[in-house]
Parts: sequence; structure tokens; C-alpha cells
Amino acid sequence: MMKRFKLIGLSLLALMAFTKKTQTPFTEECTIKNVAFSAGEKVSYTVYYNVTGLYFKAGEATFTNTLETLNNRPVYHIVGEGATTSSYDWVYKVRDKYETYIDTTTMQALKFVRNVNEGGFKKYQNVTFNKTANTAVTNDGVFKVPPCVQDVVSSVFYARNIDFAKLNPEDKIAFSMFLDNEVYNMYIRYLGKETIKTQYGKFNTIKFKPLLIKGTIFEGGEKMTVWVTDDANHIPVRIESPIVVGKVKIDMMGYENIRHPLTSLIRRR
Repeated sequence: MMKRFKLIGLSLLALMAFTKKTQTPFTEECTIKNVAFSAGEKVSYTVYYNVTGLYFKAGEATFTNTLETLNNRPVYHIVGEGATTSSYDWVYKVRDKYETYIDTTTMQALKFVRNVNEGGFKKYQNVTFNKTANTAVTNDGVFKVPPCVQDVVSSVFYARNIDFAKLNPEDKIAFSMFLDNEVYNMYIRYLGKETIKTQYGKFNTIKFKPLLIKGTIFEGGEKMTVWVTDDANHIPVRIESPIVVGKVKIDMMGYENIRHPLTSLIRRR
């Protein structure tokens, strides 16, 4: 079972840890056209922690995207890095790095690398997805996976291309995710649209709840709420969730080289 949904790393990567109803963009062909982002994009976040009724800054994270080649195929190399602040390190020090290599044509994950250091717990995992044999080759062996399986990072960027305009509130969007040598059947529940204020500014957003896998930090079920920009970028701008002790809130605080104008931004803070 998955043992580590941690405060900085997977709290951001699980932000779209999205069984199936009428609308299922994850088709049997396992292909979706990327219309939401482009190579060169960088998005940064600040993580806030609340245990006494007040939020204080606990960490930072970034997602960067470059265009590279893997086995003669063009890929988006997306890197998610998270770290606690120096003032929070004494409580629970985190230095996490997650990488995915996504086929630019199909938006399918071809390779996933996880290198984490969380409170003294260290783990390195290298996964290669064989889309012909439907297997995941890891440090621990070869595992059978569904044809359209994603990793925890690629699922975020795949799902940014969902056409939310075709969904009704309470619709579920299903997908499968491979992590820690297991396949998880996940979904997001679409909740509609909402205008919110974040530490960055005021946004028109799309709101949903992802199904989370119970771990040592996060509770299972639909406890997390995610808001993404209601524009063509679908950038996550806020994530909120209770954790075992207290609450966590994550706000988008900066961006570079996004594909479309940020028309969802009503006003900077």
C-alpha cells in the first residue's frame, strides 16, 4: 500500500489525484490533445500549515516543464520539487523531487522518477512504462498496468486538458494511477465554478474534489478541495485539505511562460 502522502511533495502532486460516470475524457485510445500548457512553463506554490487557527508558511514547491527526447520520442519532462522552509525543517524536513516524461502526442507517461527525503524517510524509484506490453518496470520488478495508466505527476498535466465545459456538477472523471508498485483507481468529482481569493489574487475558478488514498498525512476519501483557473490553462491556484493534525493550504504564487493569457485572474492581491 502507498505509505507516504506527505505535506509538501504529494500534497501538491496529489492536487489532481483524480469511478466513472457519463463523461470520461480518459479514452480507451489513451490519447488526449494537449491544449493547456507548453514547454517552458514554470509554476510556483507556497504551502501553508494551520494547527492553531492561523496559517503559517511551511514550504514551497515548483513545477517546471521542458521539451526533451526520450528513446527518440519528443517528451515533456516535468519536474515537481518541494521543500519545507528552514523554520519548519526542525518539525518535519522535506526535500522531494518528482519527474515525469510525457509523450507529447498522446500525453501518456513513459517514465517516472521519485526521489524523496521526508522526515528522514528516503526513497528512490525509477519507473519505465512499456505501452506495448502494458507493464511498469521498476526497481522492484515488472508490474502489469492498465493501458491508460498515469503516474502521480503526469495525471495532473493530463487532466489539465479535460474539457470541464462538458461536465455537470457531481460528475466523476476516472483514471488509473501507478505508484509504489500498485495501481489505484482514482477519480475527481467536478463541483462547478467558484470565484475565490488566494494569496496571489482573485480568480474565477473550476472547483473539484479528488479521491485521495489514505496515508500517514492525508485522510482518505474526498477531503481535499482543488480550484483551477477557469481559462484555457487550468492551472491549480489553491488546494485545501485537512491532514492528520491540522490543515494544509497551497496557493499558486507565480508563473512563467504559460500557454494562454491568465484571463481567470480578476485582480492581483
